[in-house]
Amino acid sequence: MTRRLTEVAQKAGVSEATVSRVLNGRGGVSESTRVAVLTALDVLGYERPSKLRGERARLVGLVLPELQNPIFPALAEVVTGSLAQRGFTPALCARTIGGISEMDYVEMLLDHQVSGVIFAGGSYALADAQHDHYRRLTDRGLPVVLVNAGVDELGFPCVSTDDAVAVEQAYGHLRSLGHERIGLVLGPADHVPSRRKLSAMANVAGWAEGEECVERSSFSMEGARVAASKLIERGVTGVICASDVMALGTIRAARRLGRSVPADVSVVGFDDSALMTCTDPPLTTVRQPIEMMGQAAVDLLVNQIEGAGVLADELLFEPELVVRGSTAPAPGH
Repeated sequence: MTRRLTEVAQKAGVSEATVSRVLNGRGGVSESTRVAVLTALDVLGYERPSKLRGERARLVGLVLPELQNPIFPALAEVVTGSLAQRGFTPALCARTIGGISEMDYVEMLLDHQVSGVIFAGGSYALADAQHDHYRRLTDRGLPVVLVNAGVDELGFPCVSTDDAVAVEQAYGHLRSLGHERIGLVLGPADHVPSRRKLSAMANVAGWAEGEECVERSSFSMEGARVAASKLIERGVTGVICASDVMALGTIRAARRLGRSVPADVSVVGFDDSALMTCTDPPLTTVRQPIEMMGQAAVDLLVNQIEGAGVLADELLFEPELVVRGSTAPAPGH
């Protein structure tokens, strides 16, 4: 018992006497200190005294689709740091191939009495996917925030990059370099952010129905390589991709076809994830403001947890074109 008091006191940054007062339900302790002690108890894996078990552990789930794309660890860093500053303990749930499904993670988080959940890229963004597990969260009245666009009917608050502006920036940049045959490498047909990008592209490029110069793939380098090869073989000289990983697959496709980037084919990514300055060539991309989006997602979630009303609207953040070495004037310009 004494060892437990010492460990919890160290973790919470308070005296053992304070820990004892919290565990025994005595007064004279501020709410923030009380929360810090209970959070330390949860993190160290000790059971709460039975009279304190009815309260939610101040755990917040962060559910990510993967960790291979560097944009997701970057978001996780912002969100987990911001949650910790607000007195919450983040529970990171990242899906892996053949691993735990998003639905299973939701069940696990509910079992752990989480205070809320932030989703970044999941089946909420796929119109044809199963959405029943989100309704379980709604039925429980659990605070939820989505990062990047999801299907409309879920009704959760959402923090997104403006996909239309991203495409307009990338397209305008390629057109200014003299590119006329510009194509898109996007995610699946039911992926909502990809749908938005396609709609914006059709608008700025003046594509009529059936004229779309687009190929779809999984959000992987190999998938994008196959998709981009088809575009390049159709004479496209500028390619706008739905992620930086897809852009790297596109560069690989061009090289396998004997083309040079950027002399023959210009490539624009989306995210500005880590190490894109170090690729060959350094990648021109549209930067998502991950720091601001992560902070906004946490603010929205904490406001819900604390009982403040939150509109189930979408907060749209402005992206920024970052020009590097993977784009150049179109051949012949």
